[in-house]
Amino acid sequence: MIKVGLFGIGLDTYWPQFDGLLERLEGYQQQIATKMEGFGAEVVNVGLVDSPVVAREKAQVLKTEDVDILFLYVSTYALSSTILPVVQKVKCPVIILNIQPVAAIDYESFNKLGDRGKMTGEWLAHCQACSVPEFANVFNRAGIDYEFVTGYLDEQAVWDDIQDWIDAANVAATMRNNRLGVLGHYYCGMLDVYSDLTKQASAFGTHIEIVEMCEVKKYRDAVTSTEIENKIEEFKTTFEVIDACEEEELVRAAKTSIALDKLVENHNLGSMAYYYEGETANEYENIVTSVIAGNTLLTGKNVPVAGEYEVKNAQAMKIMDAFG
Repeated sequence: MIKVGLFGIGLDTYWPQFDGLLERLEGYQQQIATKMEGFGAEVVNVGLVDSPVVAREKAQVLKTEDVDILFLYVSTYALSSTILPVVQKVKCPVIILNIQPVAAIDYESFNKLGDRGKMTGEWLAHCQACSVPEFANVFNRAGIDYEFVTGYLDEQAVWDDIQDWIDAANVAATMRNNRLGVLGHYYCGMLDVYSDLTKQASAFGTHIEIVEMCEVKKYRDAVTSTEIENKIEEFKTTFEVIDACEEEELVRAAKTSIALDKLVENHNLGSMAYYYEGETANEYENIVTSVIAGNTLLTGKNVPVAGEYEVKNAQAMKIMDAFG
């Protein structure tokens, strides 16, 4: 489960002036936190940040919690000097929630309040959009990337966007923690397939484990008859095995599938890219020409396997798998 950071904003000089404003804004923020939890995230809700001093305190909490993504809820107007320290400290993707309580102020009721203080307090509870350009300006100048979600609390599109960002953060975390096995070598001549493994590791955080055909052979040579029987039964319950499929080929594929399972287990792989040719009639050729059934089973068990040593394809498959 990923950790989502959430902080609201405000200005400490408002609270003594406008009765109930702080509690009202905290209530809106709690609604957002509760909804986010329903999207399968652990929400680190640090409450409202309303001064530079509080900003540094809350930033340390979010940093210590090591959140994967940070949502900045613009609950009312706040100074950008209050916001910047939090985002600079946490150093993770930032989504600005420009979310009003309702689609529009009820001006008929608003104008009947008859008290300038109450009217100002009511306006402050709806003025989310007024400070967004200020934050964007400062983030641009500070070189901080950010995205927006704009709308109101009861708008479905708002929650769809937030869920999408949480899903994306979850996928990014999956890729950071994934171990990609690469077995064999590239298919000769397919220049578009060749990948820079360092760039893949740098971009996604993926660990790349280079595994060997001799290890697969070692596991394959040690397969027992019981394991083969169980694997063939798995073939028959998973695939449509036609009568034309020779028993010898089933056994050959079963032995290789068992070896691949052990390779994945022993290296804790979450995905794999492979290709091999070898000389005619050698053991490695026997292995590589019988991998398809085992690779298909692994892919179905959330360990996607791509042929032609196509690392980019394996990465894309893992991303799609992480999205469900």
